[in-house]
Amino acid sequence: MKITVSIVIVNYNTKDLLVSCIDSIYEKTEGLSFEVLVVDNDSHDGSEVLIRNKFPEINFIQSGANIGFGRANNLGIQKAKGDYIFLLNSDTILLNNAIAILSDYLDKNSSVAVCGANLYDANQQPTDSFCQLMPGIYTDADVLFGGVFSKLRFGKNSIFNHSDQNLILNGYVTGADMMIRKKVLDEVGLFDPDFFMYFEETELTSRIKKRGYAIASVPEAKIIHLEGASETIKENTMRRMIKSKYIYFEKTNKKEWISVSYLLFLLTAWTRIVLFKIKGNHERDAYWASCLKLNQYEYQLYRESKK
Repeated sequence: MKITVSIVIVNYNTKDLLVSCIDSIYEKTEGLSFEVLVVDNDSHDGSEVLIRNKFPEINFIQSGANIGFGRANNLGIQKAKGDYIFLLNSDTILLNNAIAILSDYLDKNSSVAVCGANLYDANQQPTDSFCQLMPGIYTDADVLFGGVFSKLRFGKNSIFNHSDQNLILNGYVTGADMMIRKKVLDEVGLFDPDFFMYFEETELTSRIKKRGYAIASVPEAKIIHLEGASETIKENTMRRMIKSKYIYFEKTNKKEWISVSYLLFLLTAWTRIVLFKIKGNHERDAYWASCLKLNQYEYQLYRESKK
């Protein structure tokens, strides 16, 4: 039987979330043929035994080590048989027939290579589903000023599609739910293995956009994203994000932006530290102080690596 969509899920010690995600796929998805591939990054929580017993039809791929998000997805994509690849986080739950909705959209819009759903938090409130801008100096400045620039330019639709219309994005959809044409991946290549986690989807998107393809938001498709549930160490999270941002700038021929990005982050961190000191919010104050130190540390490592 011809498979329309290959659903690739990367797992790392999130067996309960993974089961809920897969249950929602089987409960909500209808009207198309699909397969599910789980790539496990050497979990130690019994994920493999549980999934193999509960879902024997799933293609379970053991990576043998924690190789990161992009490289693990590459293993799944290489085994996939569908016309479309749907990259789905283990900490997601489908609210409707989102996979068929996204697939149908790509069927009808040949110029679009990637599309994503509207994402909601655990309380089904809107959460980050895409970014209207690719990473760069403008986005760093936007963060410094609390998102005012993107809100002025895109209104309510800067990170979530509040309209009833499909949107062609200036930027990218989040890696939590990317549906991509397999033939486009064959053309531009898979995730860059130099990324461990974060910014790999934006780097891949930049290659896709350079080939003239469009990126779209499809709000009819709705998915819960329990963001951060699979990433428990905040310090490691921030460190990976900063390091990956520097890699992204290098990969996209924007090395000259790295120093400016570093300085903008310093301004952002110090602004937040002062703000939360005034408010007496010691937890947020400590968080931004930690971010500041990590940013300085990663930037120093980057500078030393270029000497």
